[in-house]
Amino acid sequence: MSGHRKTHRDHAKKTQRPLVEDSAIAAKLESLVKPAIIAQEGYYRKLGLRDRILNLPLMVAAVLTLLWRDVAGVRELNRILTREGFLWCSPTQVSQQAISQRFLTFPAQLFERVFKELLPELRKVWDSRKCRPLPESVQFTLSKFERIWIADNSTLEALFRKLKSLADIPQGQLAGKMGVVVDVKTRLPVEIWFEENPRASDTKLESNLLNLVRAKTLLLLDRGFYHFYFWQQLIDRGIHFITRLKKG
Repeated sequence: MSGHRKTHRDHAKKTQRPLVEDSAIAAKLESLVKPAIIAQEGYYRKLGLRDRILNLPLMVAAVLTLLWRDVAGVRELNRILTREGFLWCSPTQVSQQAISQRFLTFPAQLFERVFKELLPELRKVWDSRKCRPLPESVQFTLSKFERIWIADNSTLEALFRKLKSLADIPQGQLAGKMGVVVDVKTRLPVEIWFEENPRASDTKLESNLLNLVRAKTLLLLDRGFYHFYFWQQLIDRGIHFITRLKKG
């Protein structure tokens, strides 16, 4: 009897995708995101980028559409843009090659700045919610600590080499290292870090975390932060933490 074949979910072809854009969700996304985009227009021009068809508003809308509607790739994204448009973008004729090239050259820090501009508004929206009380365990913990944060870091796997422009990238090359801190109460990121070197020491991320975290915080740590000296530094600063034991 053959064993069950394990499938990497990130690589598996997904079969259920929202084919039609939900107008209510699209309107909500536009009301939230458009002000954050406008706030970055000066920085966009400072980088010397031209206000052409594939500009900041369209590129942000493209990324949101890829994620929200689980679009299979640039070819499908281009088809949607040409036939119906997406979010705040009207139907626009542009080549698939142009979109692919724009994704490869568009400054990542623009997406980061838009996202961080948006975070305070998302926190306000979360704080205004009345119908979703926090779990009792979280409520109790917040009576003892001012905040509960989750810290995690991960090495990003190699890019899928489906584009000709990626053909020259060595096979199996990892895509870097990423660290994130999430607020348990709001379920929103507090900070995100990225290192291009996938073999970069976790010490850099530990240093970033030490500069960010404050006393009276409970940290839930990934096992990547399993270093006794780092733990002692947290203790000395009045920071509590929970982590898992390593095997063996």
